Amino acid sequence: MKFIDEFRDGDIARKIARAISGEASPERTYRLMEFCGGHTHAIFRYGIQDLLPDSVQMIHGPGCPVCVLPVGRIDNAIALAKLPNVTLCSYGDMMRVPGSGKDTLLSVKAGGADVRMVYSCLDALRIAREQPDREVVFFAIGFETTTPPTALAIQTAIQEGLTNFTVFCNHVLTPSAISSILESPYVREYGTIPIDGFIGPAHVSTVIGSNPYAYFAEEYQRPVVIAGFEPLDVLQAILMLVRQVNSGRHEVENEYTRAVTATGNMKAQRLVAEIFELRKTFEWRGLGTIPYSALQIKAAYADFDAAQRFGITYLSKPDPAGCECGAIIRGLKKPPDCALFGSACTPDSPVGSCMVSAEGACAAYYQYRSHT
Repeated sequence: MKFIDEFRDGDIARKIARAISGEASPERTYRLMEFCGGHTHAIFRYGIQDLLPDSVQMIHGPGCPVCVLPVGRIDNAIALAKLPNVTLCSYGDMMRVPGSGKDTLLSVKAGGADVRMVYSCLDALRIAREQPDREVVFFAIGFETTTPPTALAIQTAIQEGLTNFTVFCNHVLTPSAISSILESPYVREYGTIPIDGFIGPAHVSTVIGSNPYAYFAEEYQRPVVIAGFEPLDVLQAILMLVRQVNSGRHEVENEYTRAVTATGNMKAQRLVAEIFELRKTFEWRGLGTIPYSALQIKAAYADFDAAQRFGITYLSKPDPAGCECGAIIRGLKKPPDCALFGSACTPDSPVGSCMVSAEGACAAYYQYRSHT
């Protein structure tokens, strides 16, 4: 299959791996964070870590939208779902993340709440059309990849006059999270580890382009290489980062040139800018409160903002007792370091969000344990 098979060639993978081993100095450690959970799963699925020399260490970052949503936001969604005459539409992964009272959207659905699993926000729009007598709320999460479709859904609802459709907006921003890992006072409080370079996200970068990473690459002097999700993409990105570290460079490079440009998808960016604006603050699981790191619906479109219509008040809540998701998201710990991993916390009975999501680090370790 074009753009897939040729990026899974075993002989080329071993050739790139030999180049990494040959160029990575055994006298130093290369601590490279793959920001996106999709890269984490690729690393374990294809056994990439097994091909790397001991001096190259992969650190798993916070690029899982389900994982970084704090407990208080889950509580808000559960409270919305319990309201009379409300139909809450959510992506499947979010339905299994526990709130502070151990309830999940799935459990309140079993208790009688009208919670629908959807594959896109357009499914939520369809439900709003089909049930004009009910308030349909879309539980919007995700980085820059999923934000344009939410904006389009609001724009469509306006055009169609759907007055029973609203969005509970929890969209967050990638560059802010990366900068926070390196600089935020909350991260200093929680603890941090040295990071020598980042593998930049693929899908996010198709929307925002490579230019937004230039600031923190220069400001914090850390190289960034944007990479696709296939094994050769990831290996090539690692090689490019090793070369930058060896030469003392800290630039933004684009390995994923078949999909990512410097400026990204300008049409999608304009759509997002029309509907959304920056929040002053937003809490992330594991990273604390980060200024200007998330989006909110503009006042002009308040009629489609579930927070406004239902008077949602956010309260910060701690992670479940014993759960190390916060430290794992920050790259401080790995999933097996958590006492709950694989025992009290499994994909069938998750305690923390990192075990729930298809992009979560704990889920990756659990699924591909032969590579850990």
